[in-house]
Amino acid sequence: MIKWINKYKNCITALSGILIVIGFALKTLGYEAAVDYALILATLIAVVPIVHKAYLALRMKAFSIELLVTIAVIGALFIREYTESSVVTFLFLFGDFLEARTLEKTRSSLRSLIDMAPQEAIIMHGTDQVIVPVEEVAVGDRLFIKPGGKIPVDGIIVKGQAAINEAAVTGEAIPANKSLDDNVFSGTLVDEGFIEMIAEKVGDDTTFAKIIELVEEAQESKSKAERFLDAFANFYTPAIVVLSVIVYAWTRDLHLAITFLVIACPGALVIGAPVSNVAGIGNGAKYGVLVKGGEVMDRFSKVDTLVFDKTGTLTKGKPEVTDIHILSGVDRSELLQLTASAERISEHHLGQTIVKYAHQQGLETAEPKDAEVIKGHGLKATVDGRRLVAGNRKLMAQSGILINEAAESYAIAREKTGNTVVFAAIDGTLAGLFSIADQIREDAPQALAEMRRNGIKQIIMLTGDNRHTAQAVAEQLGLDAYHAELLPEDKVRFVKQLQADGAVVAMAGDGINDAPAIATADIGLAMGEGGTDISMETADVVLMADKLMQFSHAYSLSKATMRNMKQNIAIAVGVVFFLLAGVLMGSVHLASGMFIHEASILAVILNAMRLIGFNRKKSGTGSFSHERNLGNRAD
Repeated sequence: MIKWINKYKNCITALSGILIVIGFALKTLGYEAAVDYALILATLIAVVPIVHKAYLALRMKAFSIELLVTIAVIGALFIREYTESSVVTFLFLFGDFLEARTLEKTRSSLRSLIDMAPQEAIIMHGTDQVIVPVEEVAVGDRLFIKPGGKIPVDGIIVKGQAAINEAAVTGEAIPANKSLDDNVFSGTLVDEGFIEMIAEKVGDDTTFAKIIELVEEAQESKSKAERFLDAFANFYTPAIVVLSVIVYAWTRDLHLAITFLVIACPGALVIGAPVSNVAGIGNGAKYGVLVKGGEVMDRFSKVDTLVFDKTGTLTKGKPEVTDIHILSGVDRSELLQLTASAERISEHHLGQTIVKYAHQQGLETAEPKDAEVIKGHGLKATVDGRRLVAGNRKLMAQSGILINEAAESYAIAREKTGNTVVFAAIDGTLAGLFSIADQIREDAPQALAEMRRNGIKQIIMLTGDNRHTAQAVAEQLGLDAYHAELLPEDKVRFVKQLQADGAVVAMAGDGINDAPAIATADIGLAMGEGGTDISMETADVVLMADKLMQFSHAYSLSKATMRNMKQNIAIAVGVVFFLLAGVLMGSVHLASGMFIHEASILAVILNAMRLIGFNRKKSGTGSFSHERNLGNRAD
């Protein structure tokens, strides 16, 4: 029965409309006796799906709008108002039809994402190429992607190079050049060139699949306003029934009471908030911003304080070794090889930078033994029988390694030019210093300026890096405050203090060593190209393109979404009050009132649809001609 009604609901609506037109035509032609039959039949046909939904809601102990309409239609039939009963049921179903069609457009961003999902893959079997459904790809398979082809799973390039359009994942339309050892993601498109890749994540584990899952979950989640309106509707509907009874008892006018019942339906009020939520989240997905639900959007719009990690957030997170300063009898290549071997166990940006640099110099790294990572400071390991300690000043002090005056002076001089210095000691003696530099993101000044204009009161940087490098970043970006040489737990403490002082805090980090602070903040925001697993799980907002301008867009979008939601609530409440006043004054009748009621539902949906095309106001290109090199050790 349910499937039948849902399947033929549009046909029922159309048949009801045709019967109403026939009824009016018969009246014009003078066949008065047949008019009532046509209108009664139109009412009875159209009321079936309405009664069915009302019954299902009552079984769930909910008082729905359909229940009010059902009661009103029964009353209208009782007092022989067949024109109004037929017009009300038809308008209600027709409104449902338009509402469903329009709501589909608010989910267009998600639907376009789903349409981008790859369906096939080319697997390499020696020199043979076999086309298989994407579901059959397994981890470790070698895949070939030709020009114009979609990358079917996440993996790493082992042959070839290509310009890859990653808009499906990052929201960025400009193709990224990818070659040997670069990561590629499911759903992205090879614009030029070809690649062979090894599958690392398949099925529901791919980044693209997780994006779709997160957006679907977010669009189904509810904000505080939505939950309040749902609860309000459960009380409002029976209250309107009671008020209608009072109106009838007071006026003895059944027609007026029935009209009051229908006109007071809170349709636009109930749908106004969720449709704004769905459209806003869909817009975010379109621009590579994953906002995890209506409540996150609500909280984000109230943020007045931004807290940033440095490496990989305010800076590009792609540091390079700029200098190796030798202090003891060891030569440069030996120091680099030993340090890189020890850093193989490190997940930190700077440790991996040293490993990468050693490989670029043609050096082989050995497997470290007795390795120990000291969180926020560095690491210790034994390499080729020699004990190596690499990290910051605090680790040297904890390990009893002396930093002489000359080494300290050299380190400070490097830090003041924007480098991070990694101290390396061999067998208890300081052997050398690695200078590593990062660069501030080109879009950082423009993004931070936009967010200040949109209501951010203070911007603070919390970093594990040394104070000289932190000061250089803070001064260049005009930050309100910075705190350096912090451990992850120190960052958590600072965030909690800001919250205790009344600030609504958004914390942005790389989603790995900043996960505790991200989880503590009112809004946790992760930046990480391709969306690492931990960033997607920990953060409330994920920026897929790893760009601060996406942060600015997300913040502007949250404010626009909440404004839109408030506008919809105002439209709905205003229309209800207008109609009820008109009913009580006798100027609004059942059919005309129902028409205005349905129009108000469409008005709030169309208003919400404006969010689909929302884009923050462009305030310039954000040129950034004087980049400074800036690095970090324990960010």
